Amino acid sequence: MTDKTVPDIIYTKVDEAPELASASFLPIIRSFASAAGISVGTRDISLAGRIIAAFPDHLTEDQRINDDLAELGELVKTPEANVIKLPNISASGPQLVAAIRELQGQGYALPDYPENPQTDAEKDARARYDAIKGSAVNPVLREGNSDRRAAAAVKRFAQSNPHRMGKWTPESKTEVSSMPGADFFANETSAQLDKATGAKIVLVGADGSETVLKDGLSYPAGTVVDATFMSAKALSDFLEAEIARTKEKGTLFSLHMKATMMKVSDPIIFGHAVRAWLKPVFEKYGDEMKALGVDPSYGMGDLLARVKDKPEIMAEITRVRAERPPMYMVDSDRDITNLHVPSDVIIDASMPALIRGGGKGWGPDGKEHDTNCLIPDNSYAPVYDETIEFFKANGALDPATAGTVQNLGLMAQKAEEYGSHPTTFEIPHDGTVRMILEDGTVLHEHKVEAGDIWRSSSVRKAPVEDWVDLAIERQKATGYRAIFWLDQNRAHDAELIKMVKPILEAKGVADRFEIMAPREATRASLETITKGENTIAITGNVLRDYLTDLFPILELATSAKMLSIVKLMNGGGLFETGAGGSAPKHVQALMETNHLRWDSLGEFCALGESFKFLADARGAPKARLMGEAVEAATQLYLDNDNSPKRKPGEPDNRDSHYWFARYWADALAAQNEDAELAAHFKPVAKALAEKEAQILAEMHAERGKPVDLGGYYHGDPAKTAAVMRPSATLNEIIG
Repeated sequence: MTDKTVPDIIYTKVDEAPELASASFLPIIRSFASAAGISVGTRDISLAGRIIAAFPDHLTEDQRINDDLAELGELVKTPEANVIKLPNISASGPQLVAAIRELQGQGYALPDYPENPQTDAEKDARARYDAIKGSAVNPVLREGNSDRRAAAAVKRFAQSNPHRMGKWTPESKTEVSSMPGADFFANETSAQLDKATGAKIVLVGADGSETVLKDGLSYPAGTVVDATFMSAKALSDFLEAEIARTKEKGTLFSLHMKATMMKVSDPIIFGHAVRAWLKPVFEKYGDEMKALGVDPSYGMGDLLARVKDKPEIMAEITRVRAERPPMYMVDSDRDITNLHVPSDVIIDASMPALIRGGGKGWGPDGKEHDTNCLIPDNSYAPVYDETIEFFKANGALDPATAGTVQNLGLMAQKAEEYGSHPTTFEIPHDGTVRMILEDGTVLHEHKVEAGDIWRSSSVRKAPVEDWVDLAIERQKATGYRAIFWLDQNRAHDAELIKMVKPILEAKGVADRFEIMAPREATRASLETITKGENTIAITGNVLRDYLTDLFPILELATSAKMLSIVKLMNGGGLFETGAGGSAPKHVQALMETNHLRWDSLGEFCALGESFKFLADARGAPKARLMGEAVEAATQLYLDNDNSPKRKPGEPDNRDSHYWFARYWADALAAQNEDAELAAHFKPVAKALAEKEAQILAEMHAERGKPVDLGGYYHGDPAKTAAVMRPSATLNEIIG
């Protein structure tokens, strides 16, 4: 069980590459922080940890662990919160099932994930597991709005050492394709509540029968509540038409979704794409495949595994795939397609990477090609469409001269679509969905057909007010061009504009801000940074997620190097460390070649901010010195190019931690404000410098060989430590 004492700083235990890096870096943090009297603890929000915590009644006493996510969810509502949050897995269905199987193999008597629960026990297990899927962590911890930007040192380094950009030409066939209508954007309705109320969602059949989809909803006064749906028929027609059009144009077919964060709606959409791609196969063998447990929403990878022993089905799949246009590939060497696993292609990582590469995607032939990028819903697709059109007309962005796009994101208290999981439904039969308030008022009403995807989301008044205040504060501090990305023609955004404008006017700052729809804001932002100037994108929750990958990948080559501060509404601080989208490939490389390319720069940036926050919150001068020394070390880390390198045998994540520790120790030893702290770190700095060759030799002694971590989702701590802390000399110096 977790120690209930709340440490000064909480460092989250997560998954994949970030957690492997923590095995190397966290002991350094703890050692250095303890010299300043600062405690650093951990809380487990990993996928495996969340699974184990959800089933204490199935496990032995030794196997049970505390529900750390629930504990942190309460802590972030207090002024004492100081949490460094690393990227965790937002689990898709296949990832969840794989993690369960791994834990079962390690002796955890967990129930299987029931695809079609029948008994009460199966329904209970399904409910517990479904609560873990998707963005289960972020909405709980994000009790504040987001301030994401490139740290000054990181931006300077990127301009001095510009990364390679793919070439854009006006002749590029790459494009974004979205539904012509009947999507979430077109069908959205929105209203602000003038008083606190309960609500329920019901489906009324043609015969007048009522099915309660969700009851017991509760909203405080001032909440903006949305409702919308996507037509399944229109989606299927769109997918079928785009498959044919892609073949005609001679481009790659690709689908870009967020099947992890949007854990109900997007897997369904993904499943429609799999079904459309293999439509003749489903028409011929649909019943047989269903009997084999095929669920299109799990992707083609799961489908192929289930039918591999059915030669007639496999032959038909081969025939149909040969007739289809070539598909955008995740891994062409292993025939992993865009439609294999829903969590393999995440829009906020896949689209920026394609755009950075000149609009090229990898095809099944192992070569790059222009690509048709399907983003079915029109809510945010215009951002990517306008970016592509801008670069076709103007050429690729120049990272050496480009300005920066900072982001202030509305995300507190499960704001907007990312909080819609409990109120998203695949409609079982034709009828009318109504959201009915406790006084009987019908707030929203949509006529739907079987298979349609209906959802409701909301944002509370207090987070919106906090978001606007944060924008005013940031614009005043920087003087940058500031744009609210809100579309007057979208129902939800229109309601937010009604709230935003009066606040800006009341504070006398309306002339400092612009309000633009996402397409126009995209072009304005690109024009601004192309001139070497800077801008602030003030956005909702999904755009916060998308833009803080898009612009950093264009500016810096990665979003993992972003400074991400969440100013919690009740006074605490949450410091996020960057994106983890490439984490699976990093883990695979480590296991095969003992090389971890993960860059901990995001952790360095978050650590410095966490120390500074602690200094301000507690009046702790040693914490301020620690934070300043972290910033000095980060600058040297960048200036000396100590980031992990690409190829096995070259310096990797563990080397980078040695150099960071050395620079950090040097900075602390050299400061003259705290003689005790300087005296402690002088011998540490001296030893790290004198033992450089020995430490690096020990680190590289086993490189190039496969390693055993004892598990992917739930590794063995001793085995992981042996791999990630291979230098006995460094370990002894750190203590």
